[in-house]
Amino acid sequence: MTSALMDAGLSSLGQLDTYTAGQETASTERILGTEGVSLSRRTRRAATREYRQRLGQLSRLYNGVMEGDRRAMFAFQEAMTRADFSYLFGDIIDRQLLAAYQTQPVQWPTYAKRGRVRDFRTVRRYTLDGGEGVLDPVKELAPYPVRAVSDNFFEYAVGKYGDQIAVSWETIVNDDLDAMATLPTRLGNAARRTEERFAAALFSGASGPNSTFFSNANRNVINSTVTGAGAPTNPALTITGLQYAMQTLGQQKDADGGPIYVEGITLVVPPALEVAANNIVNATEILAATGGGSGTGNDQLRVTNWMRNRVSVVVNPWLPIINTTNGNSAWYVFANPNVGRPAMELGFLIGHETPELWVKSPNATRVGGGAVAPEDGDFEHDAVQYRVRMVLGGTLMDPKSSIASTGLGS
Repeated sequence: MTSALMDAGLSSLGQLDTYTAGQETASTERILGTEGVSLSRRTRRAATREYRQRLGQLSRLYNGVMEGDRRAMFAFQEAMTRADFSYLFGDIIDRQLLAAYQTQPVQWPTYAKRGRVRDFRTVRRYTLDGGEGVLDPVKELAPYPVRAVSDNFFEYAVGKYGDQIAVSWETIVNDDLDAMATLPTRLGNAARRTEERFAAALFSGASGPNSTFFSNANRNVINSTVTGAGAPTNPALTITGLQYAMQTLGQQKDADGGPIYVEGITLVVPPALEVAANNIVNATEILAATGGGSGTGNDQLRVTNWMRNRVSVVVNPWLPIINTTNGNSAWYVFANPNVGRPAMELGFLIGHETPELWVKSPNATRVGGGAVAPEDGDFEHDAVQYRVRMVLGGTLMDPKSSIASTGLGS
């Protein structure tokens, strides 16, 4: 390594006032312009001395290798291995996983609240009801009436989910199409699907909407008993059916017998009802009978579709997979989970709220020294292993914030 090369390398870092390379001389200011952080002369001198020392050591090591010094050769070989690439490789995979995960956002936050938990122990979400009813009249010198409040809670615990993918060293060597580069995307999709399926399985089962949650007792199903006389039972998704759903949701009362105000709602449907749902929400006008209902009589009204400002559509492809009975016809309505009490909550472990990916550190060392890169595989089988982990849990909460219909008309 020549003196000119050393000087050129030092000055490229802005640590010398000038450098000489061949016959050219340039100042640091001309090289760097206004970029970088201005260093004091003392700081530059200190950095220069340290850099010269390290560069000198490297130069002596390199010269020893060129002269055949075996000790220098082993030291140089160890320094030039890919020992640090295990961190770089793992970090790149992790960033790629997060990027792929975020480009395909999950949809459950539109109808379920997102929660955070500290550990794996059971957590509780407390509610306090009562005390909000209309005030009672108080006569002169009469005592004030005493009203009661009651508490309740919902609870759940998060759990750990994950899998690993193992590929051989031969597979990586033969991977001229970079097929293995899709592994992070695949694991990211697996994490997204896990969240979506977990959320859907809370309110939907193999036989239809969760019958414990959606029931006459909770007054969140559509029929003449709950909704009122003339209301159909489990109507199909039509403009009339959605009107009955909103009517049923609007009739819910709190513990004091007062109304529950609902702003926006989310209509969750399977892919089979996507067209019908979007046609309803995006229609410019609605033909309705006086006072609502089907616009098939002589007293039709042509009204602007006011539902498009209150209803948003979410298509959940997991519904027909989970619900093998009426998954293609059942539909659901949820109140905004971020305003008031949510119908359900999904919780994530603090500090581990996104999928995490690891690559297994090789349990081998080269004879010449230096660590083995992860893509070279382990000692026993030349296997390269990736692992993904995520932690989540959740539960159904307030049934007064949702409505369900099987869509079968019975």
